[in-house]
Amino acid sequence: MTHEMVSALRPLLAAEASAEAHASGAERGDLEQAVWLRLLERLETTGPPADPQRWLRRAVRSEARRSRRAARAEQPYAVEPAEDGGSGPEQRAMTAERHRELHDAVRRLPGRCPSLMAALLSPRDLTYREIAGELGISQGSLGPERSRCLGCLRRLLAAEVAAR
Repeated sequence: MTHEMVSALRPLLAAEASAEAHASGAERGDLEQAVWLRLLERLETTGPPADPQRWLRRAVRSEARRSRRAARAEQPYAVEPAEDGGSGPEQRAMTAERHRELHDAVRRLPGRCPSLMAALLSPRDLTYREIAGELGISQGSLGPERSRCLGCLRRLLAAEVAAR
């Protein structure tokens, strides 16, 4: 991606993401970052779009729709699944073992994922603002970064479960 393309598209992306963010319930920065990522992926596979401005507008709307669908699909638990069963010694031992396995897998993740996932799993129940401050990254980067890290964790754990 050329510096000229980025410079030319940045104001349009900021305006489009700002307009779509409120309606979709997403953070403007998350939409922007997702669209930049899509553009990079497109450049690697098929090259630059014929009409970059039109492509960018469509990409922002697509990401906003994806964000709305994800928000509708996410439902909070009434109680934490690990705490839903009995609290006898066997259940506590099994829960502790699952936590150890999860934290062990998190430590094996690449890049910033171990520190981000550790912050998200922290019993201190940190807000995104607090996590961003601790890790020294923008708050808008946390959602996409979290998604990438969870994808890595899923692949890692799926491979381990399949190996058993």
